[in-house]
Amino acid sequence: MSWEVAIERAKSSIVPRTYDVLKRYPYLQEIRRQVREAKEEVVKNLDHYIEETRKAVERIGGRFYLAGSAQEATEIAAKIVGSGKVVVMSKNNVAEETKLRERLEAAGNEVWETDLGAFLVQIAGDEPSHILAPAVHLTKERIAQVLRERLGMAVPPDAVEIAARVREFLRDKFIKADVGITGANAIAADTGAVVLVENEGNIRMTSVLPPVHIVYDGVDKIVPTLVVAQLTADLQSAYAGLYPPTYINISAGPSSTADIEMTRVSPAQGPREYHMVLVDNGRRAAARDPVLWEALLCIRCGRCHLHCPVYWALGKEFGKPPYTGPMGVMWTAVTRGVKEAGPHALKCVHAGNCREVCPMGIDIPKVIHEVRKRYLKLLPAASQ
Repeated sequence: MSWEVAIERAKSSIVPRTYDVLKRYPYLQEIRRQVREAKEEVVKNLDHYIEETRKAVERIGGRFYLAGSAQEATEIAAKIVGSGKVVVMSKNNVAEETKLRERLEAAGNEVWETDLGAFLVQIAGDEPSHILAPAVHLTKERIAQVLRERLGMAVPPDAVEIAARVREFLRDKFIKADVGITGANAIAADTGAVVLVENEGNIRMTSVLPPVHIVYDGVDKIVPTLVVAQLTADLQSAYAGLYPPTYINISAGPSSTADIEMTRVSPAQGPREYHMVLVDNGRRAAARDPVLWEALLCIRCGRCHLHCPVYWALGKEFGKPPYTGPMGVMWTAVTRGVKEAGPHALKCVHAGNCREVCPMGIDIPKVIHEVRKRYLKLLPAASQ
């Protein structure tokens, strides 16, 4: 079945649900104003907040790393992981951006995506098509076929049955895992804590069951305080139409206990190691850019995708996976440069729907227009 069938099924499910959430919980409008203000503060003073985050992570017993490029980020993570390990990963767009799973597999590790959508994309040997729902381009019929062909799973084209079989398969991987790698919905500079929002429960297991927890994400996820980090998670969930989320997780350092004479010692039942690898890969340069800086406010809710006529027509061909759709054009420019983002910017019809539904009020058409303008200036030089 075609992309058109898959996207229509997704739109008919999630778009009405999102509008219902926003109507039912009007306080979300105040939250989004608070979060935008806080994220603007960080973008304007990004190096300061990166340093504050480093100090906080080290204060709570973690190890902090700042990677300038995608290659540097994957090398740092590969050194932490080593080889011959079982690694479980929660859905992580920066890991996809930098090709972390491929780097860890090349080092001789067994690596599994544990988010259902990301797992299906991995098994299919495909690329993610949506920032939040990476397998939205796969119909349930195609998913059943892939699981049968790649893993020998005889499962009907039924969402409940598919989820149950994958759950059974991944439980064994969680138990055996040596390392768990998560991203972050938000990172609190004041405490070094990471806030993660989810519905599946895979993030909790990824961050707690293995003895080593690595947080791997972009510097744009930093917010000033833990309070704002929690509000950011609420907002991302709501604008994705999945509110309240089933789980909100906070991770702050290795596991610990203070049950013996009130003395805090580590580890306890959870990880003995807590690593935070923050990735630049164009983000600090974008923070200084008079137009591109606004892209760093994005909270990855994916709402702009399902209101964009170009995305409806082209899917993951609009932008560069994992950064597809309207926000994806901006983020392709940030992480890969105008030369790669430009052809996608040319596809934009400037309907403006993305700007109207963005919780951060990002003027996405303006940013895309600037990317297109800069790209067109490159063309004469490239043809000489």
